[in-house]
Amino acid sequence: MTAEQVTTARIGLAALVLLLGVGLASPRALRVAREQWRLVLGYGLLGVAGVQLCYFLAVARLPVGIALLLEYLSPVLVALWVRLVRRTVLPGLMWLGTGMAIAGLAMVAQVWQGLRLDAFGLLAGIGAAVCSAGYFLLGERGAHTTSPLGLVTWGMVIGALAVAATGPPWTVRAEVLGSTADFGPWQPPVWMLLISVALLSTVLAYLSGIVALRHLPPNVASVLALTEPLVAGVAAWVLLGEALTAGQLVGAGVLLTGALIVQRCTRGPAVAAEPLPGEGGT
Repeated sequence: MTAEQVTTARIGLAALVLLLGVGLASPRALRVAREQWRLVLGYGLLGVAGVQLCYFLAVARLPVGIALLLEYLSPVLVALWVRLVRRTVLPGLMWLGTGMAIAGLAMVAQVWQGLRLDAFGLLAGIGAAVCSAGYFLLGERGAHTTSPLGLVTWGMVIGALAVAATGPPWTVRAEVLGSTADFGPWQPPVWMLLISVALLSTVLAYLSGIVALRHLPPNVASVLALTEPLVAGVAAWVLLGEALTAGQLVGAGVLLTGALIVQRCTRGPAVAAEPLPGEGGT
C-alpha cells in the first residue's frame, strides 16, 4: 500500500469508528453551532488532513529525520503566535526549553544522516509544521468552545474526505488486506495493522490530545508532543528490536529535559483563546 492509501485507511476508519461510537453514546456531542463550523473545518483540514499529507510529501523527498524535525518546528510557531498575536509574555526558560527539545529531537532523529536539500520537500515539511501548529491552536480553542468529542469526530470526517482525494480507498486491492506483513517477530494480517493504527494511533491519540488541550496552553502541549519520537524509539526497541545509539539516548535526555522545563514554566490555567473574526471581542 502507498503512504497515501495507508493515510486514507487510517483516517477513514477512525472517522467511521468515532462517528458510530459518539453517535450512539453521546449524540448531543455531534451538534455544532453554525458559527463553530469554520473552526471545525480548519481543524479537519489542517490538524488532520494537512499534517498527514504534508508530512508524507516531505518524507518522500527528504530523509525521515529532516522531515520529522521540520514538522516538529510547530512548537516554535505556536510560541511565536502566542507571543506576537495573543501578546502573551512567555518566560525566557520556556524558549530555552523549546530550543533544547528541538535540539534533542534532532539528535534522536539523526538529521545529519543522508542530508540533502529538496525545495519541494522543504516546503512540504514547513507546511507540516504550519498544519501541526494549527492543530494545537485550533484544537485548544475548540476544546473550550465546542464538545471535544464532536470536534475530533467531525474533524476526522472532514480530514478523511480530504485525504481520500489523494489515495482513494477503492484503489486498495482486497488481496492486499488479507495478506500478512512483517511486524517484528510477528506476521499479522494487513487489515489488523490498519485497524490498530486507526484505533490506537488516531482515535485514541486525537482524543487524548484534545483533552490535554483543555488543561494545557497550546505552546506547552506542542512541546510535550516532541516526546513522540522518543516513545516511538522505545516502542521500536521493545517490539521490533531496533536499538537506539548512544547519541540518540543523549538526545532523548536533552529532549525530555527541555520538555520538562517548558512544563515547569507553566503556571495557572491555559491561555485563553482569542476570538475568531465575527465572534465579538476587540
